Amino acid sequence: MLVEEYRLHAELFGGGRFALFPLFVAVLVGGGVWLLQMTGTALGAIVAGLFVLVLFFGLQVGTIGLVGRDAMRDVLGDVTLLVFAARTLPVSRRRLLSTFLLKDLAYYGVFVLTPLVVGFVPVALAGGMTVGTLGLLWATLLGTFAFGAAASLTLAGIATRSKIALAIVLAAIAAGLVLAPSVAILATPYAIYDNPTLTTAVTGTTPLLVVLVAGPLLFAPPTDTSVRRVENDRYEQLCKLGGSMTARPLLEVLRSSGSVWKVAFSLGVLFAVTALLLDRLVAATGLQPSAGVAFGTLLGLGTFTTYNWVTQFDEPREYLRYPEAMDAVFAGKRRAFLVLSVPTGLAYLALAAVWYPATDLLAGVVVFPLVAVYVFGLTAYITGLSPNELLFDTPLFAVYGGALAAVAVPLLVAALAYGDAPLETTLVAFAIAGAAAAVGIVLARRTGQRWHDRLRTTN
Repeated sequence: MLVEEYRLHAELFGGGRFALFPLFVAVLVGGGVWLLQMTGTALGAIVAGLFVLVLFFGLQVGTIGLVGRDAMRDVLGDVTLLVFAARTLPVSRRRLLSTFLLKDLAYYGVFVLTPLVVGFVPVALAGGMTVGTLGLLWATLLGTFAFGAAASLTLAGIATRSKIALAIVLAAIAAGLVLAPSVAILATPYAIYDNPTLTTAVTGTTPLLVVLVAGPLLFAPPTDTSVRRVENDRYEQLCKLGGSMTARPLLEVLRSSGSVWKVAFSLGVLFAVTALLLDRLVAATGLQPSAGVAFGTLLGLGTFTTYNWVTQFDEPREYLRYPEAMDAVFAGKRRAFLVLSVPTGLAYLALAAVWYPATDLLAGVVVFPLVAVYVFGLTAYITGLSPNELLFDTPLFAVYGGALAAVAVPLLVAALAYGDAPLETTLVAFAIAGAAAAVGIVLARRTGQRWHDRLRTTN
């Protein structure tokens, strides 16, 4: 699996370009940590943020339980990756999934997590951290990634067996995060880094071991590979939203594993990450940031995952055979993207009203959809219909990340400065988000012709 993973990435992006990816991660993290310290952010708060981001990354990697079998069947047919080869190899599915988790731990530990810690080293040593503390940081970040990936696969496994059980588990997790966040933190590897004792070693590793075992044991994909009939009435209803090019991606999401709930899950994870970061930031700095601007910005950036869902089964060149221009294809994707992402994001903003003043969150109602429009235009223009593949291309990833940061950084600065000048910073946030949305609209209008020309000239 390790050979397969590296060969896949190296063939897609070229060995030299892909080899630059760890270096890019180290430079990006080093620059980000240095800038955060320049703004007065405490080193402990930065480390806590790293743990949250790594947990989110692990959760995203683990969503193979939701998308893997659909992608293999609908895009590649009988050609499968090793992790889905239990039907054709004399190896059990549980062993393959267990090996897959270990492979991800080794692979992403080398290509992402180690460079992340390397980029952190200069600032950490200057801030008084010892080599031993850095080693503990690396080990617990690796554990956090494993916890996220295994937890995501475990939740997908529960979903394959009982939707009611999944709802109960999610409700219990949400209740724990809301009612006893400090206890919930003790159940993660971060607790070991924050306070390395025998007690935290037990509480921080036990849930990790549980989900590492439970994920492969619980996950049971259906064996029925028959083609499901498309209900004519549903198709006609979806066509009313914008024609067949809108109905197709919506149907693909609705009929795939996880249905629209995986959109809610992706944004829900980011919602929880944002809430935790805001809580830690207030505790560490005493600032009173704008929850509306912060949630609106980060949820808007998180709609990149929704773009993945509406393009997950696309083979770009197939559209050249359709009696539709590429402009119409991307217009349909845009409508499907907005139908799925905007109501979900607004629902999470409404949920945030449980903890934050509703008047403050109103700013997020403005910022979120504007940022989402920018994310769609930028992602579609740069990646076309293959966002997952192209964004592992190091130069392209750098361009994409820089374009997102150009909007996200000033918006988050405005959110942090809210306590000193509420009205002024809110208006600045609206202006930045509005300008970003205008750029997104321009890029979206140019996307169709750009990718039409590329697809016709690519062998």
